[in-house]
Amino acid sequence: MSDKFFFKGRQDARQDNGNSGYQTKAKHRPGSKKHPMTLVVTSAARKQEIEAQLAELELHATITIDSSEDAVESIAELTLELNKASVVKVAKTPTRNDPCSCGSGKKYKKCCG
Repeated sequence: MSDKFFFKGRQDARQDNGNSGYQTKAKHRPGSKKHPMTLVVTSAARKQEIEAQLAELELHATITIDSSEDAVESIAELTLELNKASVVKVAKTPTRNDPCSCGSGKKYKKCCG
């Protein structure tokens, strides 16, 4: 027998929609004022170079100088932001009833479609 005959009260119709997998809060963008990048460089000259790159890209970061002998430069967040792929926009193809792009004056479906 099903449980609908023995259940007292109203069943919640939205019980499966609680955690559907959508991200309700937007992820933070590294390099913004609220979430600055954390970079480590080995010299003051390198810090000036990085600051110039950040100013050009309009990004924000906290840069620390580690001048010890075994210091390792850590600018992975910046290189990730520099190598990010840009969005590719594709030209929209005309729909069936749009005028044809060849200039004949006919509809696209009668001419080139």
